[in-house]
Amino acid sequence: MRGLVPPDPEGGASGIEFAVVYVPRRSRNRFPAGCVEIMACAADAVDAADPDNNRYAARVSGPSKSSEGQYIYYLLEWLDDYS
Repeated sequence: MRGLVPPDPEGGASGIEFAVVYVPRRSRNRFPAGCVEIMACAADAVDAADPDNNRYAARVSGPSKSSEGQYIYYLLEWLDDYS
């Protein structure tokens, strides 16, 4: 994908994960690892989401190491309409 930092070669395999992301606004497409809680499946992410407290279910890719040395995850999709 264009604009993504390549996966960190020292950090093991990066992949696509279901997660709950803490973010004040959903206008961003990348998040620090400290704001991402990985879940076992999409249903768990949706169940753990709490929009009133800025915690949203998502499918993310990562972690990748940014040029600033931080680990980040990239948004693939929000799971608002997951059934």
